Amino acid sequence: MAQVFKYLGAFIALALLPVAAMAAGAIEGGEKQPINWPAITMFVIFVGGTLYITYWAAQRTKSAKDFYAAGGGITGFQNGLALAGDYMSAASFLGITGMVYLKGYDGLIFAIGFLVGWPIMLFLMSERLRNLGKFTFADVAAYRFKQTPIRVLAAFGGIAVVILYLIAQMVGAGKLIELLFGLDFNYAVLLVGALIIAYVTFGGMLATTWVQIIKAVLLLAGATFIAIMVMYYMDFSFETLFKTAVENRNGDMNILFSGGFVSDPVNAISLGIALMFGTAGLPHILMRFFTVPDAKEARKSVFFATGFIGYFYILAFIIGFGAVALVVGSEYFAGDKLVGGNNMAAIHLSHVVGGDFFLGFISAVAFATILAVVSGLTLAGASALSHDIYANVINKNATEAQETKVARISTLVIGALAILFGIGFKDQNIAFVVALAFTIAASANFPVLIMSMFWSGMTTRGAVIGGWLGLISAVVMVVLGPVVWTQILQMGEAVVPYKFPALFTVAIAFVSIWFFSITDKSARAKEDKEGFEAQFIRSQTGIGAESASEH
Repeated sequence: MAQVFKYLGAFIALALLPVAAMAAGAIEGGEKQPINWPAITMFVIFVGGTLYITYWAAQRTKSAKDFYAAGGGITGFQNGLALAGDYMSAASFLGITGMVYLKGYDGLIFAIGFLVGWPIMLFLMSERLRNLGKFTFADVAAYRFKQTPIRVLAAFGGIAVVILYLIAQMVGAGKLIELLFGLDFNYAVLLVGALIIAYVTFGGMLATTWVQIIKAVLLLAGATFIAIMVMYYMDFSFETLFKTAVENRNGDMNILFSGGFVSDPVNAISLGIALMFGTAGLPHILMRFFTVPDAKEARKSVFFATGFIGYFYILAFIIGFGAVALVVGSEYFAGDKLVGGNNMAAIHLSHVVGGDFFLGFISAVAFATILAVVSGLTLAGASALSHDIYANVINKNATEAQETKVARISTLVIGALAILFGIGFKDQNIAFVVALAFTIAASANFPVLIMSMFWSGMTTRGAVIGGWLGLISAVVMVVLGPVVWTQILQMGEAVVPYKFPALFTVAIAFVSIWFFSITDKSARAKEDKEGFEAQFIRSQTGIGAESASEH
C-alpha cells in the first residue's frame, strides 16, 4: 500500500499543479477573469477528498469482483445514490437547466425522456440482470448463446457508447473549468483524465461508487438550495415565478407552452425512444446492478435512483425558470448573450442567490459531476475490454490477476483516448455525440439484452445480425443526418432528414433479431432455444447466481 500511496501522492501533485498555474496565470495576465478563490478552495478540497477515498478503496480491492463490482457489497440505498450520481451528468445539471432557461417547458422533454427509462429497468430488467450477470451486461446477453460473437458485439456496442459519452463529458469538463477558473482548456482536460485514471486504476468500482455517492449528495443539496432560494425571491409562488420569467422575455408566452422545440412528430417520437431505451442500454448504468448482493437490493437501487433523479429534474425545472427570472438582464450578459452560453445559466444563478462562496461550491459540484460520470464510463469501457474481450474471447483460461491487470491497462488506454478526443473535439458541436451515444445504446445494446431475457425464440444468429444492424444503422443515419452531415461536415442538405433516427434504427434491430431468429434452422438455434427455460428460472429465482460472499 505504501507504493499505492506514493502513486496517489504523485497524482495529487499533478492535480494541484494546474491549479497553481491557473492562479499564477490569472495574476500575471491582466485581461483574464478574476481568481475565484472559493471555487479553487472547494475544488482542491474535493480532489483531495476523492483521492483519499481512492487510497482507502485501493486497500480493499483485492479480486476481480472487487475491481468490477465493489465485491457485491453495496447496499440498495447506496447503489441508488451511486446510480443517480452516475446518471446526473453535466448534461443533466447544466444542459437541462440551460434548455429550460432557453426553451421553457420544452426543455422538460429531455428530462422526461431520461426519466421514463428507469421504470423499464425497475420492472423489467433489474432483478433479471442481477440474477443472470456477473460483471457486465454482456454476461446476461451471452448467457445461453454462443459466447464469442455475442460478447464481441456487446463489447463494441458498449465501447462505442462509452467513447462517445466520454468525448461529450471531457469537452464539457474543459469548457466548464476554462470558464469558471480561467484554466487553459488542454490543461483542464488533462487534469480530468489524470484524476479518472487514478480513481479507476487504483480504487476500481468501490472508489468510483463512493465518488458518485458523494457527488450525488452534493449535487442534490446544491440544487435544492438554489431552488429554495429562487422560490424565496419569488415569494414561494409559481405564479410569480412564471410571470416574472415571461416579463423578462419581453412578454414571450411561448416559454409556458410545449411544441416549439421538437414540432415534427417523427423527431419527437425518435427522441423519446432514444432517451428511454438508450437509458436502459447504457453500459456504465447496467454495470451498477452487479455491485449489490442480491436481486432485492437491485430493485431497491432503481427505486431510490428513480426517486432521486425525478426529484432532481423537478429542481432543474425550477432552476431553469429561476435563471430566466433572476439572471436575464443582469451583469452576466455580454451584449444579448449569457456569458459562457446557455449551459451556464445554473452557474450564474448560483452566484445570484448564494454569492461567491456558493458559486465556488456549485463550481466544485459541477466538476465532481463530470469526474463521477467519467469514472463510471471509464470503468465500463475497461471491463468490456478486459472481461468481455480478453477473458472470454482472447484468453479463456485467464486468471483473475491477469484479467484485473488487463482492466487496469485498459483504464490507462481509455483515459488517454478520452484526453486526446477531448482536446481534439474542443471546437466541435458535441450535442450530436450525446444523441449518437443514446441512439447506439438504444439500437445495439437494449434490443439484444431485452430480447435475450424475454424471448425464448431468440438465437445466436438473430442476436448477432440484429445487434450489428442496429449498431451500424445508428451510426450511419446519425452521420447522414442534419447535425453531422449539414452542420458539422457542411456537405449540404442532409441525406437523412431526421436529427434523431432511433425510431428507425431500434425498429431495424428488433425486426432483424426476430427475422433472423425464426429463419435460423441450425443445430445451434435449437440449443439456444432450449436454454431459455434454465435462464428464465435463474432470472426469477437467483438459483445459481453468484452470492456476494463468493470471490
